[in-house]
Amino acid sequence: MAVLPLLTLAACGYGSKAEDEPARQKVAAGAEKVDGLDSVRIGYFGNLTHGTALVGVNKGYFQQALGATEASYQVFNAGPSEIEALNSGSIDIGWIGPSPAINGYTKSNGKNLRIIGGSASGGVKLVVDPKKIKSLKDVKGKKIATPQLGNTQDVAFLNWISEQGWKVDAESGKGDVSVVRTDNKITPDAYRSGSVDGAWVPEPTASKLVAEGAKVLLDESDLWPEKKFVITNIIVSQKFLKEHPKAVEAVLKASADVNEYIDAHPDEAKAAANAQLKADSGKALPAEVLDPAWKSIRFTDDPLAATLNSEARHAVEAGLLDDPLLDGIYDLAPLNKVLRAAGEPTVDDAGLGVE
Repeated sequence: MAVLPLLTLAACGYGSKAEDEPARQKVAAGAEKVDGLDSVRIGYFGNLTHGTALVGVNKGYFQQALGATEASYQVFNAGPSEIEALNSGSIDIGWIGPSPAINGYTKSNGKNLRIIGGSASGGVKLVVDPKKIKSLKDVKGKKIATPQLGNTQDVAFLNWISEQGWKVDAESGKGDVSVVRTDNKITPDAYRSGSVDGAWVPEPTASKLVAEGAKVLLDESDLWPEKKFVITNIIVSQKFLKEHPKAVEAVLKASADVNEYIDAHPDEAKAAANAQLKADSGKALPAEVLDPAWKSIRFTDDPLAATLNSEARHAVEAGLLDDPLLDGIYDLAPLNKVLRAAGEPTVDDAGLGVE
């Protein structure tokens, strides 16, 4: 079974340890271990679309939920390296985008991971040079950046191109539109130099380009029913899920509590996410980037499973993926247990759950 090419594109190792945790992250005196574990290893990206993880780490939600079991963290730059870490046992639970989750599941023939919850929707935009591109039809013939061959945004852009009736070779990116695969870290430089005319990218890269003078031509949310589509999921290794269900429930409860906090205190949560970005990378986002980026992301416990299935179909139609068997990719029983206990509505796996 073929998998998306991005699985072979990681060159950034296993990620890096977050900086020294603040005092509130330390194990509380007298607390008990969960499932007898010394630690639970959690992975996430330094992206605002992983805001649930960023706020949860910064505010100590995960450590509080795990009691005397230490919450330890690794920060990743790309999905493939996080999948590799999960498969090798270097992390237990991670926040990740839909394409690498699909890749990891299909490459292992459904044996290594499960999606156990949602985290975020939206936060992806087509931003362009307004001097070169004034309307959607003007995108034809232009050079548009996406983060990586076969990644979530790349697949979405290829699907949108196809819907316009234009032709692009998915592998090379050549055709009626030039799809230029460019790391998000250097996309603003590429835009500034004129080597790309725009980009289909997640936040905060989209807002960084806007700060450079680009304009938002299209918000991907507008292409989806109810303006919702999965951009970040929570995954776990199947081994860890089977052996340590209470630890998994603890992390999921913390995640749900974080999302409730974000909804109730958006400004404080935004500041906490930015503080964690600074702790992890040494650099916070300026307000002109942070504010619009944060506003465009919707944090949710719902994994929006039907949209993941659609994203997989888009990859198949683009020629980047053989039709995958995704049955069993979700196990939402632990999350639904947490949600029922909190009196919240349960979430659906769109028929792709474990039997």
